[in-house]
Amino acid sequence: MALDVTVHIEIQRDSKAVAAYAFEPANDPLWIGGISQAKLLTPQPIGTGTQVQRRAKFLGRSIDYILEVRTLEPDHLMAMESIKSPFPMNVTYQFDALDTGATLATIRVQGTARSFYGLADFLMAPMVKRNLHNDLRRLKAKMENE
Repeated sequence: MALDVTVHIEIQRDSKAVAAYAFEPANDPLWIGGISQAKLLTPQPIGTGTQVQRRAKFLGRSIDYILEVRTLEPDHLMAMESIKSPFPMNVTYQFDALDTGATLATIRVQGTARSFYGLADFLMAPMVKRNLHNDLRRLKAKMENE
């Protein structure tokens, strides 16, 4: 299955603040649903080649995976690729400054389900989309209530 899901939300904070929060792995469990742990595997600062190990729950199963930063444009974009995962995926966070001072936050997840997850391929895109919408809502709430 080829999965390609993109979601957006407007956040009433400047893009630099939103990106700084979202790009910090220690914050992952606070705004990304299903993530119970996120651990930086490489030294600071975060940049191309940075690796983050996450523990998540998806479709009732615990999964551990490692994402590696492939592209980093500070205050704007971070593209990551799974280097250890039950299925290959690319995750991109993008934060665009709007003329109003707000931020257009975008998450895109691309991947290919295999094994157990491939069996549920007809459910994957809608579930991922719903989860990403919820993640952006949590990020919005955290950023706007600080």
